Amino acid sequence: MSPRIYTIAELKHFAFTVFVKMGCPEEDAQLAADALLAADVRGIDSHGVARLSGYVRLWEAKRINTRPVIRVVHETPGTATVDGDSGLGLVVAPKAMNIAIEKATSSGTGWVAVRNSNHFGIAGYHAMLALRHNMIGWAMTNASPLVAPTFSTERLLGTNPIAVAIPAGKQEPFILDMATTTAANGKLEILQRKNKEAPPGWIQTKDGRPSTNPHELKEGGALIPLGSDYEHGSHKGYGLGAMVDILSAVLSGANYGPWVPPFVAFLQPPADPVGLGIGHFLGAMRIDAFRPAEEFNHHMDNWLARFRSAKTIDGKDAVLIHGDPEREMTRKRLRDGVELNPNVEKDLKELAGRFGLSL
Repeated sequence: MSPRIYTIAELKHFAFTVFVKMGCPEEDAQLAADALLAADVRGIDSHGVARLSGYVRLWEAKRINTRPVIRVVHETPGTATVDGDSGLGLVVAPKAMNIAIEKATSSGTGWVAVRNSNHFGIAGYHAMLALRHNMIGWAMTNASPLVAPTFSTERLLGTNPIAVAIPAGKQEPFILDMATTTAANGKLEILQRKNKEAPPGWIQTKDGRPSTNPHELKEGGALIPLGSDYEHGSHKGYGLGAMVDILSAVLSGANYGPWVPPFVAFLQPPADPVGLGIGHFLGAMRIDAFRPAEEFNHHMDNWLARFRSAKTIDGKDAVLIHGDPEREMTRKRLRDGVELNPNVEKDLKELAGRFGLSL
C-alpha cells in the first residue's frame, strides 16, 4: 500500500481546525497554521505539523493561552517591548514583527523584544514577513535549555535560532535561518523516528563525552553549540546562542538560560522563574534608511550573482545561496505534496480523534 500524500492545503486546514478547537479565534488560528506549515513547505519537518501535538499538550497543561491580550508594555519611536500574555508564539511573534515593520516604516528601523510567549515555529517565517515591505527582517528566540556551553556539562541554553531575510532586485532574497547549535533538537527527533544514529559533533553525554545516540538528551546529555568542540569553534556557537538569549529574554523580561520553560508538557517550568514565558527579538530595517533602495537592490543582485558563479569543488554543481534549498523544497511540496513520517501521521490521527476531525 502506497503511503498517503498530503497537500500543504490539507495539512494547513487541519492545523487551522485544531487551533480553532483549542479555542483560538479564527484569525489567530489561520495565522498559527500559516506559520506552522511554513516549516513543512520549506522542508523543515522538525518544526511543522510534527510539532502540532506538542502545542496541544501545552494547551491542555494550561501553559498556552489561546485568547491572549497581546500588548505593548514599553516603547519608543523605533522600539517596543511586547507582552504575549502566554499566547502561541506562532501568533505572538508575527504580530510583534508587524509592530517592528510599522516602526521601521516611520523611523527607518524597528526593533521589538517579546516576553511571555511560547515556541514560535521557524524563525525564518517571521523574518521573511519584512520582505513583503522590501525591508530586511530579523528574528530570533530563546528556547528550552538543552545546550551545554563550551566546557560545560550543564544544559543552560536553547538551540536559540537566528534568521535574517534580505530582499534583492531581480534575484531571489537571501534567507538565513539557523540554529546556534550544530543541529536543532527537532533533527534528533527525526533521527529517533527513523531509528538512526546522530552524526558525531551533535550531542554529548551527561559527562561531556561525544555521543551519537539520538536519545542522549533523555539520559541527561546535551546538545552542543555550533562548532561541536572548542578546537572547531564551539565557543562561537556558544556566543551566538548567548547573544540570542540576552536579546530575546534579558532585554524583554522573559525567562533566560536554565529558567526557560520546556517545550514538552510533561516537564514543569522551573519553580523559580526569573521572567515571563519565552522571549523573542524581532527587527525590520528599511533599505532606504541606509541608501537608495534601487541602488541596494542592484548591488544585492550583483552580490548574489557573483556568489552563485563561484568556482566549485569537485563533485558540486554550484554554490548555493542561503534560502535556495528551501525554495526548491517549496516548489516541490506545493506541486507534489508531503509524505509524512509514519509517527507524525499517527500523532495527527490521534489529534483528529481527540477533536472529532478527519485527517
